[in-house]
Amino acid sequence: MAAESITLAYDGAEIVRDLSVRIEPGSFTVIIGPNACGKSTLLRGLSRLLPPRAGRVVLDGRAISQLPAKTVARRLGLLPQSAIAPQGITVRELVARGRYPHQNLLRQWSDADDAAVADALEATGTTGLATRTVDALSGGQRQRVWVAMVLAQETELLLLDEPTTFLDVAHQVELMELFAELNERGRTIVAVLHDLNHAARYASHIVAMRDGRILAEGPPAEVITSERVREVFGLANVVVEDPVTGGPLVVPLRARRGAADPAAGARS
Repeated sequence: MAAESITLAYDGAEIVRDLSVRIEPGSFTVIIGPNACGKSTLLRGLSRLLPPRAGRVVLDGRAISQLPAKTVARRLGLLPQSAIAPQGITVRELVARGRYPHQNLLRQWSDADDAAVADALEATGTTGLATRTVDALSGGQRQRVWVAMVLAQETELLLLDEPTTFLDVAHQVELMELFAELNERGRTIVAVLHDLNHAARYASHIVAMRDGRILAEGPPAEVITSERVREVFGLANVVVEDPVTGGPLVVPLRARRGAADPAAGARS
């Protein structure tokens, strides 16, 4: 998958301008950047939800806009930022909707579909919620159910917009480990994350954005540096070695009003 010089806009306001990026097969790409920098807009453009004003998105060598909807849905699964479930729908029913791209007049619901739904529920720890209605769940439970629906699609490419939203730290790590395992099994993952340390620990490739453009991209060790974090987020910080992975670990510095720049001492 690739974006080729795309410009994305809402109501005439350009959010992403002349941006190109390539998603390598089998990679775990994480998009980072401050609020309103265009991260989610880019993901919507990649998923075909937001048609580019200029440029194009390419999937399997063809413009994604030219592919049938079901073909796209069998190739990529999207977890949007603010998904809304139909009122009264149960968890199992919602997750089963992930199998829709695999249905047609000649192929109705099968044992394979049942197995895919069961596997997705188990992977996300939501099997015990299967008979409950989605609107009766907590925010964190609903988020895991939406992830289960995307997993039930069994696509090779996953686009995830802030997948750890509403989750406590234990479930965040659990979900990130699940994505890492899926990636190790060959799935290509693109995720928008706010947590820089999750990005540094799990990504194979990081795209850092600001003001609708890419400031840097590459392996975590090259992108997650103290200077780059300051440039992208305006955050005083030090980057140390993660004691678990050996990769970069971002430690924000305290900023006191009227005090000298705390990062200056860290750089001296």
